[in-house]
Amino acid sequence: MDPCTVARTDPRSRRSRIAMRQALADEIVATGDLTSVTVTAVTERAGLTRRTFYSHFKDIGALVTAIEDETVAEVVQLVENLASSNLDEVFGAIDATEPAPGAVQILQYFQDRASYLVPLLGAGGDPAFMPRIRDAVHGVMASRALHGLDHRALGAFFDYYITFAVGAECAVLSRWLTGGMQESVEAMAKIMTLLMFVRPGDLYGNVHATDILGYGCALMNDLETA
Repeated sequence: MDPCTVARTDPRSRRSRIAMRQALADEIVATGDLTSVTVTAVTERAGLTRRTFYSHFKDIGALVTAIEDETVAEVVQLVENLASSNLDEVFGAIDATEPAPGAVQILQYFQDRASYLVPLLGAGGDPAFMPRIRDAVHGVMASRALHGLDHRALGAFFDYYITFAVGAECAVLSRWLTGGMQESVEAMAKIMTLLMFVRPGDLYGNVHATDILGYGCALMNDLETA
């Protein structure tokens, strides 16, 4: 069996990795900067030896990468469940004042792991972490959103739409997490579901009806022929 697999599944090794993961997060909070975190500080905080640390990771960067790799892989699975819902199901959820199917599970995942994910996602953590999550989610959503898509939307306009939508949702997620998760998971899932369909005029009682697809495709065509 692969030594890395053993390290992840052996109970003692798993406890050590969990302790180091939390110690890393606590050190980020204590120092305010991931780049200031040392192996010595992590092992002392975790109650482990340096030898134990190096039996799992080459350095602090490897520990960070392991946490992020695991998180991205698990988030992708959760997003795939969310993306499997069709628009009728999402609209039905909104009409019933419910979150989109799968939205609660995603937010619950982050809340359950907030003790170590929030420091890594925050100002003193890894600035590349949220972009990694965003890019992975973009790939899932772009693939799923092709189902039933109006063929006129294919191309750059569609890609920009997915980029905008995923980027906005990730920004809201980050703000909720780093803001102390004041809203409950259920409430936040409803908010994030609804935000996807808000038009600027909706907040001001001035709804403007626009043929978004027609206008967007015409605009992209004009740019391509300019």
